[in-house]
Amino acid sequence: MATFHCDTALRFINPEYLAPASRRLREIFDPATLARVGQIGLGDEVDVQAAVDAANAAQKEWRKIDAKSRAARLHQLANTIEQSIERNREVARLMTLEMGKPFPEAMGELANCAPIFRYYAEMARDDAGKVAGTTQIGSFQHVRYEPYGVSVHIMPFNFPILLMCWTVAASLAAGNACIVKPAEATTLCTLKFMEHFTSLLPGLISCVPGDALTAQLLVQSAGTHAVAFTGSVAAGKAVAVACAERMKPCVIEAGGSDPLIISRHAPLDVAAAGAVTAAFHLSGQICTSAERFFVVDEVHDCFVAKFAERTRALRIGHGLERSEIGPMVSEAARDKVIRLVDDALAKGATLVCGGRIPPDRPVGWFYEPTILTGITAEMAILHEECFGPVAAICRVSDFDEAVRLANDSPFGLGASLFSTDLAEAMEAAERLEAGMVWVNNPLIDNDALPFGGWKMSGLGRELGRQGLEAFRRSKMVIIDHQPRIQDWWYPYADDVFYRDPA
Repeated sequence: MATFHCDTALRFINPEYLAPASRRLREIFDPATLARVGQIGLGDEVDVQAAVDAANAAQKEWRKIDAKSRAARLHQLANTIEQSIERNREVARLMTLEMGKPFPEAMGELANCAPIFRYYAEMARDDAGKVAGTTQIGSFQHVRYEPYGVSVHIMPFNFPILLMCWTVAASLAAGNACIVKPAEATTLCTLKFMEHFTSLLPGLISCVPGDALTAQLLVQSAGTHAVAFTGSVAAGKAVAVACAERMKPCVIEAGGSDPLIISRHAPLDVAAAGAVTAAFHLSGQICTSAERFFVVDEVHDCFVAKFAERTRALRIGHGLERSEIGPMVSEAARDKVIRLVDDALAKGATLVCGGRIPPDRPVGWFYEPTILTGITAEMAILHEECFGPVAAICRVSDFDEAVRLANDSPFGLGASLFSTDLAEAMEAAERLEAGMVWVNNPLIDNDALPFGGWKMSGLGRELGRQGLEAFRRSKMVIIDHQPRIQDWWYPYADDVFYRDPA
């Protein structure tokens, strides 16, 4: 059995690391230094089919395990994740080297993984069906839940381990086997994390590194039965269409361009501090990052001044150094940010801070945290997902205008408000067109509450009860324990044909 090594292209079919059949290889480089980190393979038909075959065989055994025993195994998995400190440090280090996430944030991500397995272990054990009030005496009428079979998990680079655990935990708890297709940029840390799963049934979980072709093969396979996807709108559409053509259920989280409203009732010191994290956490490479700011005129200048002061204090550097702002994941990602900022400036926006590659970081894909004011509707940054460290600020006359403009977007993932006015908070919760609304505390999630978007931001939900339902199907069951001939069965009595309908 091979052991994990960064320089060896591998795939994982529990409990073994295997050399890929594919000869398509990709080098991985540190986005902060451009130094080589390792090598991955890009899975082809043989690699995908091997994982599919192993998963289907394992799932037939996994689904037979009773709910209590299955929960115990998931709790044991959670224990392993919590106790494997050195392994987690190596996963976090690889995450930093692959995509630039500051090391403390990578460790923080891993710290949130075990609880989700515990949550779904108990959720699936507790909620196994429903007994309905009967429609006929002597009939036991109920619904039961069953797994789909094999689920595919197509992951993003920004939270490669946590978001994987969100859907894998729910799917395993529901009785499925899982195949993970990690983001190309975070394949090494995902492969290393797979070591946690070796106590589970052989073949129950696999990791097939690859690109868009690999994902297509997994989605299109007749041996996979449900899909969870997180990524761009374009890729999410393609996955959703492919699933629809096969009547295959899917959960699509396709990103957004989240609005953040600063009310005249906002606690400005708190709002400025919160805005820094909402806009620049992970260099703005979070689906729920605040990108479009709508600041009421009365507090606009004061808020911008406080926001800029805190932004200028952020440290830019390698994720293994003392820094808050690491590199962007790739040159292409940074080029998009530069394009959107340049477009806004060319159309009259004002640069408050940032807007450039840091002079002391000429190597790597760094970009300074940037604040723009004077943003108007003709600027592309209001209509595209920037996915970088840029806050685009629009001055608005009042709260109502802010809500109207916040909703004027094809996206609807999350939305935030800073205000101490209860009426505004309640209005925001009701009127903002988004799957999640935060008041005075952006970016928070909760294992027990559904995560997902409206409009072009996605379909379905992760987390909460809905996150479990995404990976199991219902079956209505009617049992008459004392069989008898029903009066509505054929043939009809003669008087039925002459009975007055009234």
